[in-house]
Amino acid sequence: MKPVRLILIPAFADDPVPWLIIGEDGLVRERGVLDPQDPADAAPLRTVAICPGVDVTVRWLDLPSGGAAQLRAAAAWALRETVAGAPEQLAVAVGRAQGPEGPRPVAVVSRAILQVWIDHLALCGLRPDIILPDMLAVPEPADESSLSAMAFGDSLALRGHRFAASVQPELADLVAGDRVVTAVEDAAALEQALISAARAPALNLLDAVRNERRAEGRWRRAGALAAAAVISPLVVILGAALRDDLVARDLASDTRAQVVGAAPDLAAATDPAAALRGKLRNAPPPGGVGAAAAALFAAVERIEGAELDILVADPGEGVKATISHPAYGDINAIRADLTRAGMATTVTGTTDEAGRVVSDITIGGL
Repeated sequence: MKPVRLILIPAFADDPVPWLIIGEDGLVRERGVLDPQDPADAAPLRTVAICPGVDVTVRWLDLPSGGAAQLRAAAAWALRETVAGAPEQLAVAVGRAQGPEGPRPVAVVSRAILQVWIDHLALCGLRPDIILPDMLAVPEPADESSLSAMAFGDSLALRGHRFAASVQPELADLVAGDRVVTAVEDAAALEQALISAARAPALNLLDAVRNERRAEGRWRRAGALAAAAVISPLVVILGAALRDDLVARDLASDTRAQVVGAAPDLAAATDPAAALRGKLRNAPPPGGVGAAAAALFAAVERIEGAELDILVADPGEGVKATISHPAYGDINAIRADLTRAGMATTVTGTTDEAGRVVSDITIGGL
């Protein structure tokens, strides 16, 4: 195996960026710290960057066979109700399965955060080949009832059987549950774990955007050729845009008239359609309070560790509830269940309390 450059991306841009050069024999040949103010004249080595796992969600999924793009699409669809964020704002990477038909590790990260990491390394004079979340650098324990833990800055990376997460240290026991947490604290063991992960990474976050990065160069090369053909298409586009704008204005006028006809009290509103949607969201849900309570209880019951703290019915403002749950993504699963029951759910507030997430919601009609 050729030499590898291993980089640790810090949680904060001002923190030092340590690096190692790993030889073909797996031993450390060089080490140092990068300085964005003094970019490295880096040798052309395969570069693996370990990124903060607190910004990444990792799950193990059973996915159908297919190419890389099909696997990412299937993974994104499977996680659509458990990961917050619009699909176009997320980068999804799929790793290799341990067995021929076993589940695959899937990592999801914000595209904006991924680009920040890429840009930060570019300031240091490096272009990474692989970006791996830190919790996937932790060795998986042999015992399925335990978790291995490694500290990265202020966070703790946990790894278990088909499980990986980076959390605040005070949340480790809550996340572990009945599993025993074994910390990897010996410096030599920590370094060896990083070296093993760099030489055989479980997945690569850059797979989610690799085609886009390659396309950047092609677009730049095509720019000069495209300039000569811009004027004629631009006239067509502008004409179509003007036509679409006129059609949109007519539709907006018709919509306003229909809304005001159905709800005369909204005639003075700046945007009657938006006001009507808000009124519907706050209206009593279909089936009344009893149906809303039953649907909400069922949705909360499906989330392990979730609890319904408060349920209030207000004739003018719909049904309101306060739910405490272990993870931020839990509320999306609850909203999806209520949507399937014909009810709209608006999250009006989210806070962290004693290591749990507390969400305030309003349930109305769709």
